[in-house]
Amino acid sequence: MTRKYFGTDGVRGKVGEDPITPEFALKLGWAAGKVLARQGEASVVVGKDTRLSGYLLESALEAGLSAAGVSVRLLGPMPTPAIAHLTRAFHASAGIVISASHNPYYDNGIKFFGANGKKLGDEVEAEIEAWLDKPLTIDAPDALGKAMRQEDARGRYIEFCKSTFPFSLSLKGLRIVLDCAHGAAYQVGPAVFTELGATIIKLACEPDGLNINRDCGSTHPERLQQAVVEHKADLGIAFDGDADRVLMVDRHGELIDGDEIIVMIARERLAQGQSPGGVVGTLMSNMGMELAVRELGLEFVRARVGDRYVMAALEEHGWALGGEASGHIVCLDKTTTGDAIVAALQVLAAMVRSGTPLHELRRGMRKLPQHMINVRVAQRSDPMGIPAVGQAVKDIERQLDGRGRVLLRASGTEPVIRVMIEGEDEAQVLALTQGLAEVVRGALV
Repeated sequence: MTRKYFGTDGVRGKVGEDPITPEFALKLGWAAGKVLARQGEASVVVGKDTRLSGYLLESALEAGLSAAGVSVRLLGPMPTPAIAHLTRAFHASAGIVISASHNPYYDNGIKFFGANGKKLGDEVEAEIEAWLDKPLTIDAPDALGKAMRQEDARGRYIEFCKSTFPFSLSLKGLRIVLDCAHGAAYQVGPAVFTELGATIIKLACEPDGLNINRDCGSTHPERLQQAVVEHKADLGIAFDGDADRVLMVDRHGELIDGDEIIVMIARERLAQGQSPGGVVGTLMSNMGMELAVRELGLEFVRARVGDRYVMAALEEHGWALGGEASGHIVCLDKTTTGDAIVAALQVLAAMVRSGTPLHELRRGMRKLPQHMINVRVAQRSDPMGIPAVGQAVKDIERQLDGRGRVLLRASGTEPVIRVMIEGEDEAQVLALTQGLAEVVRGALV
């Protein structure tokens, strides 16, 4: 579906430039309110991350929703998955998140959850876009929506996260370095792990409105890796700015990505007799993950890159576990969307229950060497439609003999073809990737 404003994860851009302006946020709140109120009285929960611009957008959205007769619960700085959970907990008509996730502070975005705590459907987004083209009108003075601050929102979400960790287990005795990216989890993250018994060493938990994701969090885990070793911690956990992504670090300072985390959770589910049915990865998931999942006796499928597509594949197959190497991990047996805190707790439960340190728990998956080259082109196109490229791919696949794979993917945001190859021999993978990149460059540049 072609959208004018909505992308795969709501509306996003640079603050002060269309569409991330107070005027647009006001109109978007009003348009969403008109759609949500079409079946009668409606209410919305609104949360945000720690960006300075969140105040501006929050106020504008609140005014627009009120003008459309929709009442608002303002949650303040809260992780994206917290808004999804609280939308359901309050039986709200929708949830709105003001965040640009792992982007720098000067970006921001607005995304929606439906009443079921899942991303708003395409058809509802289309309705909202249609209302955006209409002139803004204000409901009668006695029909305007009310707004209130939900003072106990943080505590409600903390208790929910703790409920996804087995009551019979405790984190007592574990030293954890926790990097909250100066983002939305800076308060709830430390509270959850501390209340479950862990000793927490906080990193990047002092947001100033401008330092979100800056040299910290899941996109910059180097400081966390160093801190785990320096503090002789058992492990480290890194969130992104809105806490829907998680990466981990073992006691040796080695980084553990989303692919490895998913395999650990899948193995633990099977050990507890709670099969997730199958696992969904993406086109970028390491083939080592696919092989490890299949060795566990589970089916594995790949979705397009993006949590929206992972969710669609999970629902299509009726499975409960999936995600991306970036750390966006969905445990549908626990919650309705990617949740960094919940995903981390599932790994910690496996550690505690088995008495196995993280560096040993990760051994169930061997990542295959992977190399990627970005080939800049004049305009985005399908390289597989070019005979020379198609033939080169077939030749490489014959050489890999089923123990590797080739991926050519056009970037969705810039004129770049991503050339990626995986295989068991690192030198071979590098040489094959460089050769295929030259073929693509010669055909498209």
